[in-house]
Amino acid sequence: MSKVSVYNMEGQQVDEIELNDEVFNVEINEHLVNQAVKLQLANKRQGTQSAKTRSEVRGGGRKPWKQKGTGHARQGSTRAPQWTGGGVVFAPKPRDYSFKMNKKEKQLALKSALTSRVQENKFIVVDAIKMDEKKTKTFVKALDSLKVSKALVVLNENDQNVVCSARNIPAVKTALTNTISVYDILKYDTIVIDKAAVATIEEVYA
Repeated sequence: MSKVSVYNMEGQQVDEIELNDEVFNVEINEHLVNQAVKLQLANKRQGTQSAKTRSEVRGGGRKPWKQKGTGHARQGSTRAPQWTGGGVVFAPKPRDYSFKMNKKEKQLALKSALTSRVQENKFIVVDAIKMDEKKTKTFVKALDSLKVSKALVVLNENDQNVVCSARNIPAVKTALTNTISVYDILKYDTIVIDKAAVATIEEVYA
């Protein structure tokens, strides 16, 4: 098992813990990580885009000129795609972009992402991420003590003082152990995680 240091909110090392290799030291599967990111981005898409085809555009019922003798190319409608104001060829229509992954594939993708952060020394464990008040300035100071700027802060419990203190920081996002995703792990440079949250993740995914 790999060992990582445990820090307090002032950036001082206070302990060491061993990480479960079944979660934090697996063989990284880049394909599944890529699929998991595509899954999350695709599932976020609204799919409400829509444009009209030539059969849906208003007007154009009359033939603009006779078939022969004008010197122009033959035309049947002013709402054909080549006309200004005409319909769109293969117009986009509302659709569902979401797709599914197997549960085991999702879990392996998440473990792979967590493993990559541990191997890159971008996995910082804090003994307890707590705030006495909702104060962004205090939370920024704590991140500076941990030498972190762009971070995914993983909490074991929904502490509103921490969530509200972090939400105004553009490069920081908070998440609970049951809401972390591969996309967020890769998007943010460092994981700052509560010691209790590590135990919860190991219990769920080991």
